[in-house]
Amino acid sequence: MIGTVSAKYAFRSLFRRPRRTAISVIGVGIGVAIGMIAIGYYGGAAELQIRAVSESGAGHLKVVPAGWLETHENSLRLTDWQGTLAAVKATPGVKRTAMRARTNGLLAFGNRTVGVEVVGVEPDAEEAFNRIIKRSRFQGRYLQAGDSNAVVIGRELARRLDVELDDDLLVTLSGRGEIRSAMLRIVGLLETGSRDIDSLICHVPLNDLVSITGYEGPGEIAIIIDDYKLIDRMQKALSPRLPPGNAVITWMEVSPDIAANVKGDSAFFRFMNLIVVIVVMLGIMSAQLTAVLERRRELGVLTALGMKPGRIVSLILLEGLFTGLAGAAAALLLGSPVLYILATKGIDFGAIVGGDLAVGNALFDPYIYGDFGIWIVWYALSVSVAATVVAAIYPAWFAVKTDPAAAIRTV
Repeated sequence: MIGTVSAKYAFRSLFRRPRRTAISVIGVGIGVAIGMIAIGYYGGAAELQIRAVSESGAGHLKVVPAGWLETHENSLRLTDWQGTLAAVKATPGVKRTAMRARTNGLLAFGNRTVGVEVVGVEPDAEEAFNRIIKRSRFQGRYLQAGDSNAVVIGRELARRLDVELDDDLLVTLSGRGEIRSAMLRIVGLLETGSRDIDSLICHVPLNDLVSITGYEGPGEIAIIIDDYKLIDRMQKALSPRLPPGNAVITWMEVSPDIAANVKGDSAFFRFMNLIVVIVVMLGIMSAQLTAVLERRRELGVLTALGMKPGRIVSLILLEGLFTGLAGAAAALLLGSPVLYILATKGIDFGAIVGGDLAVGNALFDPYIYGDFGIWIVWYALSVSVAATVVAAIYPAWFAVKTDPAAAIRTV
């Protein structure tokens, strides 16, 4: 066990060259603070993307018919959807659900037609679930419970069809065994600010879609959970509860392009943090090795007087530990204010991308807010201490391998 005397000796050794020690501590602090800020920014950016996808309709999880992920066949429907919905709502951690059915069809007005995916929804549940509905500007209104033969479409879709509020659209769908048609009254025109999304929105009451197509029940149940970090755990917990013939998929499988972007960002920030740690280690190793060379004669005398190699190593590692603790404090002083501002004021993402906050079917928030919490203390301590202690290993090894007689003769 390292005694109090050893700790005092190691602590005093740091102040033999206070300027060098201060530079080492500041170097550790700056390096770790950069890594800390990068991790905080990535956490906020990842959450932004996951929240955008999940709250734009995909959900964190989605219950679909078995085989849907491979075929994306919209005619597939959930087996025992009542039992499935009950099982989903009874699962701890589920915050919100929305049932839907989808089918491909044509909208026609006069001699103009547009191909579109028609989505059957439960109006109240969809309005509470889907940020596209909550954040859009409406001419007219969204669907309401009890609506019949009603449709809400995006403004860009209305422009292509040259229709206005209260016009009647002919919808032609692929139904059970035949092509089916119906007349739908436009009760609302939706505008998100993204032409891509506004060209895709075509919502009808779920009961109407069931009646028109002849396919019974919903084709999916989208799920928002309390904590997006528990998606994998929730998927494993929910799957055994479902009736046979249904499957649980994650938002990553629904939106693989955005999932790939999140994974790419994660890999980049991990690599950047590795580079930061390596640079910090090399700087500390250089400083520690210089300190050992300056004290070569002193260490030789201590060895000649009977100090064991293990004690020499412990002294140098203790110096690395103290440097790491001081570096962690410096990192917190430098990085915490930046992370706090990032977490409270955010970065104007909308200004960076030029105003269009939509990617695919996802509507993004205008600001990225960083991740700020107690984790920054553990990050600063673990990275600083690990880097400095590991960096002290080679100088400690060099000190132990030095011949005491040769070191004492050194002038």
